[in-house]
Amino acid sequence: MEVPDMAARKDGAAQPKSQGRRLADSRAVEVASRAGLCARGVIYVLVGLLAVRIGFGGGSGKEADRSGAVGTIGEQPFGRVLLWALVVGLAAMALWRLAEAAFGQTVTDGDKWTRRLGSLGLAVFYAVICVGVVQTVLAGGSSGSRPGDETSKEYTARVLEWPGGRVLVGTFGAVLAIVGVVILVRSLMRKFEKNLRTGEMSPATRRVVAGLGIVGGVACGVVAASSGLFVLLAAVRFDPSEAKGLDEILRSFAATPAGPVLLIAAAVGLVVFGVYSLCEARWREAAEHGTPAEEPTGAQGSEPRPRAS
Repeated sequence: MEVPDMAARKDGAAQPKSQGRRLADSRAVEVASRAGLCARGVIYVLVGLLAVRIGFGGGSGKEADRSGAVGTIGEQPFGRVLLWALVVGLAAMALWRLAEAAFGQTVTDGDKWTRRLGSLGLAVFYAVICVGVVQTVLAGGSSGSRPGDETSKEYTARVLEWPGGRVLVGTFGAVLAIVGVVILVRSLMRKFEKNLRTGEMSPATRRVVAGLGIVGGVACGVVAASSGLFVLLAAVRFDPSEAKGLDEILRSFAATPAGPVLLIAAAVGLVVFGVYSLCEARWREAAEHGTPAEEPTGAQGSEPRPRAS
């Protein structure tokens, strides 16, 4: 007789897992999440490296955004093969986030509507990027990818023309800015470690991964908050040209009193976030298949504790 999958309840008892919950906890979704994290890591490393070149006065022919990263991959030997691999990874990331939106995340309080909504937003985000990369591949590898700055301004202009579009753009900008601040704060508080199997790391490895997560998360938070503020400014001034893509945001850092130093610092932070994404793909906490999951033993010999599915 087959033993049904069980999920832990708050009262410590166990209850049968639903079909959807089993799907969300399946090995296929776990593999998809790791493939997606690898794809995210590759993109951010390339974007950061392009921005570093710009900071040192080079890379003028490349946009320091996802379109520039995709173009760089396409120019490599077997570029089309690499781009199709990136498509698979991004599609996997979108499907993983969609599963989280539908069935909840496999972490404590993963069924909260805020977490589900966040996962849905990320699913749409990575699906759009995936479609863009597919268009680039079909257009000829390193060509056919539009700069993110042009796309941001075009979309902002379209929405501003809608009835109530100014409010929609302003709301989106404010939410994006808040999300950036939340990412920054949670990174400084090392909240990301809750999703990692830190018990499998040596003390030195755990310190390195924690450092990567903090620095990379802060960089992403700053960039996201800056992007949100520019979108909000576009709504306030009713001027879509105020909206900026990633490349233009990074370049605007060089116009501050700190000069290219701030641009290079942000670029290095994005590279670090890319490397952290690869580490997360390696050590991300996965749901137990068929039995209630437990937290791994933490540092300093802390006892494992039950983890809600």
